[in-house]
Amino acid sequence: MSECNDKKCFRHGNVSVRGGRLIGKVVSAKARRTVIVEIEMARRIPKYHRWERRRSKISAHNPPCIRAKEGDVVLLGETRKLSKTKAWTVMEILERGEEA
Repeated sequence: MSECNDKKCFRHGNVSVRGGRLIGKVVSAKARRTVIVEIEMARRIPKYHRWERRRSKISAHNPPCIRAKEGDVVLLGETRKLSKTKAWTVMEILERGEEA
């Protein structure tokens, strides 16, 4: 991993990671320094004694020192609001996706 001079990087900038952690899969990495991560979760419906699967898409900051790509499984950390839609940052890549 290379060094970066990104002010919004949690390692090299002045942004602290606090709060929640999530694991998800990158579904889009087209924007500059932003990835869209899909989170899958299971929710219990007590009335019917069943489980339902839900999905949520989260915009996350992708620092130049990490460079997550589409298909990667990543760990997200909650930060302060970085832009209108971003309040999460990619902390590490847990599993690389297949190269297209």
